[in-house]
Amino acid sequence: MSDQNHVTVIARFTPASDRAPQLRALLEGMIAPTRSEPGCRSYDLYTTETEASDFVLLERYEDSAALEAHRTTAHYKAYRAQLSDLLAKPVEVSVLRPVDVIG
Repeated sequence: MSDQNHVTVIARFTPASDRAPQLRALLEGMIAPTRSEPGCRSYDLYTTETEASDFVLLERYEDSAALEAHRTTAHYKAYRAQLSDLLAKPVEVSVLRPVDVIG
């Protein structure tokens, strides 16, 4: 696939009070199964350097179909079912399409 077809997702998670360890464990549990999906180019978890640490997923998929396939997997559905109790506010998600990128 051309790099012009890929899709990048940035998802930011703000943990509820005292729920950061559980949220981190849930997000870490998504890494291996998502990286093994055929359309996944990268799936990286970050944390912010502030006292109230948020978590940020930077995801890259071959194309929109690969992103949609990710959202239908059993591991994605199980993660979404557990997520809301761990958050202080809804997940902030941005889906990006390339304009001018390298690789």
